[in-house]
Amino acid sequence: MKKLGLLRHAKSDWDDSDKRDFDRGLNDRGRRGGRLMGRYIRENGPEFDLLLASPAERVKATLAAAQLGLEPVFDQRLYLASAETIVDVVSEKAGDADAVLVAAHNPGLQDVLLSLVAPDRENAHFDEAVVKYPTASFALLDLPIDDWGALGGQDGAIADFRRPRDLDPELGPVD
Repeated sequence: MKKLGLLRHAKSDWDDSDKRDFDRGLNDRGRRGGRLMGRYIRENGPEFDLLLASPAERVKATLAAAQLGLEPVFDQRLYLASAETIVDVVSEKAGDADAVLVAAHNPGLQDVLLSLVAPDRENAHFDEAVVKYPTASFALLDLPIDDWGALGGQDGAIADFRRPRDLDPELGPVD
């Protein structure tokens, strides 16, 4: 059994329009959400063996705020990656890790989740993640595989799904 964590970067800062997308950091709400989600993952998630991450500034800032205690392995292919690319990067780099966390972007992360969960294993977490995968959200998938090379089949289940607003209602949608 392998575990795959999917962490979307926190709320980015759109105030500096001179920056290219790759270089945008986080706004105050994003830093707060990143800290909160990091604490949740440290207290409730598995001990991850490997952290694969997009090198975009907003992902780096999310990880800095989250303080997960794991050195990220940055891979340019994870920047705005498709589900297929994310699966390829994990399959290639996960090695003998039992639990891998990917920190990246949507829609790729949500698409990975949707592509790996078996229809007969959908649950309340899946129902929430299908509707929306907001910034700083975290999903944990249980995958009945022994080798990351087998990643890609629709045989997983979502063990956990948390959004920042689940942990602090003030981080919910802004009207």
